[in-house]
Amino acid sequence: MDKKKESKEVLAAVPLPRKRMNRPSWDEYFFQIAHQVATRSTCMRRQVGAVLVKDKRLLSTGYNGAPRGISHCIEVGCLRDELKVPSGERHELCRALHAEQNAIAQAALHGVKIEGSTLYCTHQPCSLCAKMIINAGIVEVYFDEGYPDELATGFFAEAGIKLHKIGG
Repeated sequence: MDKKKESKEVLAAVPLPRKRMNRPSWDEYFFQIAHQVATRSTCMRRQVGAVLVKDKRLLSTGYNGAPRGISHCIEVGCLRDELKVPSGERHELCRALHAEQNAIAQAALHGVKIEGSTLYCTHQPCSLCAKMIINAGIVEVYFDEGYPDELATGFFAEAGIKLHKIGG
């Protein structure tokens, strides 16, 4: 039997599904990835994941954790917990970078242009991240969970960056 005819017969024998699977929307898809990225977090307080996307293409990911070569909080403990620093205050008293910062840094490290991109993040960015997002040229931010930082919200509004809370 000729190879072409044989391969057609094999392909013809494969049944096609009758129902189309429910596919997530693009926003749901990128949020699912951001939540998966968050599972790599080494923060003891909150696990955050971020995904940078442009034209439905994944550009970069980041999660909150210590810089390369520095011990993680899960290894040495949380300085913020030891000093009883409330959430949203004194960001400099933390060994970790935020997920958004890591996503931007990873793109820069690998020469990936993120200007004009959209950020999907499990949590609302803080004011430090907002300033980096603005200067990186990110044009839109989607987030899932809120964060107590009204300054960040004001920065985004002033810079004309669209901020979307999913589910609310």
